[in-house]
Amino acid sequence: MQTKGRGGIFGVLTALFKEKESLLIRPPYAALNETFDACKTCEAMCVSACEEKIICLNGDKTPFLDFKTTGCSDCHKCLDVCTPNVLSDPQRFISGHAKISMISCMSHHGTICFSCKEPCLENAIVFKGMLHPIIFPEKCTGCGYCIGVCPSGAIEMVA
Repeated sequence: MQTKGRGGIFGVLTALFKEKESLLIRPPYAALNETFDACKTCEAMCVSACEEKIICLNGDKTPFLDFKTTGCSDCHKCLDVCTPNVLSDPQRFISGHAKISMISCMSHHGTICFSCKEPCLENAIVFKGMLHPIIFPEKCTGCGYCIGVCPSGAIEMVA
């Protein structure tokens, strides 16, 4: 039997992984439609200035946020050192919000865990009962502090 293209389950899985790879959460203070092209020739001062060490460089030398260990404290240090003025809007924070995967979340499977709720200063994470955390996107600032503390890696940032 011959198959054409990347159909079937493997094609779907490949598409999902590629889509996940392309979703980058950019640093705070960027204009709404910023392309980050000016960053490609910059000295990446935002990376070294970040007090939480969550700003990283992508393969194309553009910055993105990595919330594996901590979140963004809104310190403005990356904004202050951005010479290409890509980060120039002090009123605009991170474009995105946290989302919980019910499949991966320990609480959704009967284990009492409040790891994500505790660092959430905006009270965007609430529990329905004791076992069902819910993130209200309209309250979530996208700081990312809930991501690194989740023991099962069930939280991700989405645009």
